[in-house]
Amino acid sequence: MAFPQPKPQAPQLPQHLLRTIDCQQGAVRAVRFNADGNYVLSCGSDKSLKLWSVSQGTFLKTYSGHGYEVLDADGSYDNSQICSCSSDKSVILWDVATGQVTRKLRGHAGKVNCVQFNEEATVILSGSIDGTVRCWDTRSRRFEPIQVLDEARDSISSLKVAQHELLTGSVDGRVRRYDLRMGQLHVDFVNSPITCVCFSQDGQCTLSSSLDSTVRLLDKSTGEMLGEFTGHKMKGYKLDCCLSSKDTHVLSCSEDGFVYCWDLVEVCSPLCFKVLNTRLINTFVMVSSRNEYASAGGRCRRLIFMFSLYEKLKE
Repeated sequence: MAFPQPKPQAPQLPQHLLRTIDCQQGAVRAVRFNADGNYVLSCGSDKSLKLWSVSQGTFLKTYSGHGYEVLDADGSYDNSQICSCSSDKSVILWDVATGQVTRKLRGHAGKVNCVQFNEEATVILSGSIDGTVRCWDTRSRRFEPIQVLDEARDSISSLKVAQHELLTGSVDGRVRRYDLRMGQLHVDFVNSPITCVCFSQDGQCTLSSSLDSTVRLLDKSTGEMLGEFTGHKMKGYKLDCCLSSKDTHVLSCSEDGFVYCWDLVEVCSPLCFKVLNTRLINTFVMVSSRNEYASAGGRCRRLIFMFSLYEKLKE
């Protein structure tokens, strides 16, 4: 007589907290790792940008120069430069070693929500509430953008650059992919304001989160819906989402203070865990080269939480 096989246990989401950093910056608007994951940048509502060591959790340097809260930042591939954006409508290029402002770029008509270097750090791309993406040449002495992308009909909430492609998400509910080499624009309509977009690690798919509390995985070439991930709460805040380093799991922040994780292939009930007593998790970022991620609490929270992600998740 054959006995039924025991039901396989669902993987448990690890809750191994590596480190908590008190940034003392007011509300943390964004956390971003550098290229190799050894340092993390925190963007604060107190107008400052701070650099931290991941291994020790020690504070390294403050970058002050914005007139209002800092909303996003990015580090160059060689760790020599940082770009940041702010509600003061400006984009600033920083020298990492000295902490000095290399260039302050103005041209947006409203607050700048997102910013990123291209792979060679020769161009900074910034997305604003004015509905434009502006491209700035970091090597030129000119202060005008070299290109302005104004196809969006509402605020640009998120952008990502990968090789010759630019991915943007807008409050008009559209995910736009620019092929800069071919001069082509591809648009996917989601019908809900977009809060975050990103490419998959293999470059074949795009991931977007929106204010209907849904994260969507789309085929990059055809726009076909490959998966919808729900269960978290995202109704009124700009929250981050991303894919894991091996494209096996989808992760998202949530307004209930949990981090949610879905298996990419078996779209079922998400795994989730509470990040201490935080009421709102508004930002996080993965380290693709290591099994770690950092998250931060919004509203009045000023803490960064760093976790090891893949101790128990099946890859």
